[in-house]
Formats: sequence, structure tokens, C-alpha cells
Amino acid sequence: MKSIIFDFGGVLIGWDPRNLYRRYFPDPQSMEDFLTEINFMEWNAQQDKGRPFAEGARILAEQFPQRAHLIHAFHENWKESITGKIDGTVEILQTLKRKNYPLYGLSNWSAETFPIVRDEFPFLNLFDGVILSGEVKLIKPDTAIYDLCLKMVGRPARECVFIDDSPANIHAANEMGFDAIKFDSPEQLKDELRAREIL
Repeated sequence: MKSIIFDFGGVLIGWDPRNLYRRYFPDPQSMEDFLTEINFMEWNAQQDKGRPFAEGARILAEQFPQRAHLIHAFHENWKESITGKIDGTVEILQTLKRKNYPLYGLSNWSAETFPIVRDEFPFLNLFDGVILSGEVKLIKPDTAIYDLCLKMVGRPARECVFIDDSPANIHAANEMGFDAIKFDSPEQLKDELRAREIL
């Protein structure tokens, strides 16, 4: 019986900064231009890696003073970027728990923001262990965080199924010997797990 390792954002929990930013922009393209201009995803990854949110917002606002109010808006209203649980994947998680599979979480997530929504998702209690990037100050696809995960699981990579929506994270996991599944939808994940005779 393999251990199953889940990413959180984009797999079990919906996250999209656009959900927060839509009210600040008259049209989708201007919002996309803003996110590209400030290199949002790279900046956000530094908070996932452990940088304090207030420090990250201050640094970016100094680089883009004309966008300062929008940058601080993300820090102040971060919870609006969470779109809710992804029902189909949660059902898969619950099924795996009933089948007694060892379940683990490995997520790029700020240690500051995770507690804000932690209690809103009771299914997170199904995990036998969780590693948050913001707590260990490492982020996927850095191999060091996968090594930490394997120590937590107590098994070699070949005995672990790793589920993530990021191609870069999947590539790194494959290179380390995980049975890695690129998540596209709950239906696709169910098919992948059935093909492995896990579901």
C-alpha cells in the first residue's frame, strides 16, 4: 500500500489571486497586466518560502509605488483569494482514508496565511502529517522539501504517489522517483488512481 501525498492549493483548496483582485480592475486584461507587471507569482512564492507578508508587501510597494495600494490590498484581504474546497478531490481523499491509505500533505503555503483558513476545511484533519513550505522555509520544486517529506512519510519515493497541479513540481518529483500525478481535475485524478488500482 503506497503513501499518498497531496498538494493543497489548486488540488484540494481553490486559490486564485484574481478572485480578490477582480473588484479592483475594470476588465480582466488590466488585471492580468498588473499581475505580470509586478511578477506576482514569483513575489508570492517568497511568502510561501517564509518571508513575512508585511515585509513582502513593503518591498514590492517600494518597487512599484504606483501599485502600492493594490499590493497592500492582497496582504490585507488575502482570504478573498481562497475560493473554497474542491469537492471532487475532497471526496477522493475521504475514500482513500476509508481504505486506510497513509495520507500526507506537502504544500507551498505561507505559515502566516494557512492558519487563517485552516479550521474552515475539516478534511485537513484526515492527514497523517503535513509539511508547509512557509514553516520549513523551503518550497517545491526544491528537492530538499521532498526529502523532508520522505523523512516524514518514512518510505522511499517509489512507494509514494505525489499529486500536484504544478508541472515543475511534478517534474521534480518524477526525477526523485515518486509516482507523480499532474492534477488537472478530480475526474482525471480518479482515473489515474483507478489505473493504479488504488481506487
